[in-house]
Amino acid sequence: MKYRVMTVTGALLIAPILAQADGSAVDKVYHPYVQPLEKEVEWRMITAEGDSLQKLSYGQSLSDRLYVEGYLTASEENDNFRLYSYELEAKWQLTEQGEYAIDWGLVTELEKSNIRDQWEAATALLMEKEWGDWVGAANLWLEYEWGNDIEEELETALSMQARYRLSPMFEPAIEYYAGDETRAIGPVALGDVRFSAGKKLHWETGILFGVGKQSPDATLRFLTEFEF
Repeated sequence: MKYRVMTVTGALLIAPILAQADGSAVDKVYHPYVQPLEKEVEWRMITAEGDSLQKLSYGQSLSDRLYVEGYLTASEENDNFRLYSYELEAKWQLTEQGEYAIDWGLVTELEKSNIRDQWEAATALLMEKEWGDWVGAANLWLEYEWGNDIEEELETALSMQARYRLSPMFEPAIEYYAGDETRAIGPVALGDVRFSAGKKLHWETGILFGVGKQSPDATLRFLTEFEF
């Protein structure tokens, strides 16, 4: 128990140091696992103060340690809806689940804006640990932006999740996100609906409350994944 409290407290203390990422850092918390033969269609939506960002993706595992995914991202601002960017993502499972005290993974992303001359490359260290019915996950991000229309920047961000495994269909959780314009914390619910062997619907929904003057008062996030 003492180790758990120190770990969570330490992560919250370093969050202001890591929080340098542009825009809202609220998105989703990644987990460091890859399932062999997995295929997935995913939809996400993040909305705050009347604006929203939506992502539609298709992904599949190439091995028992490597998963790749391609995204189309659309944004809605002032009632204008348009294709915002294209993105390619790869996730590596670095350790076997339960092999060490913490499970480790790595995700890398390359994004190209469809609106202006802007690129972004990002990588995150993924961590996850179980304590009985509780599961804690953290993502530490390093991001680099470049292009003719923006100033080159090196940024960092943090996302964290603690969830309680109440049942496969419903797991309550709490999440924390930190970015240059974001400090947000709030309740999240998630779960799996299984249809048959290898087919399931994963869902997540939550409301993150802003901490500080720069953060939106409330950010809503939704996610659905159909695995087959």
